[in-house]
Amino acid sequence: MAAIGIFVLFVLLSVGGGLLLWSAVDSEKRDRQVMDRESAEKAARRDTSEDEDERRGF
Repeated sequence: MAAIGIFVLFVLLSVGGGLLLWSAVDSEKRDRQVMDRESAEKAARRDTSEDEDERRGF
């Protein structure tokens, strides 16, 4: 009887964990900005440091 209870608990935790992970990934997708290529390139350039480019010789 205890083995059945442990099995049911394991199944519930497995399904609940999967649903929690899916919910976290789905919430990130909702806040995503849609932008054109030029805006995306500008945003990517803002994320980089000029110091790093100078060290690499760019």
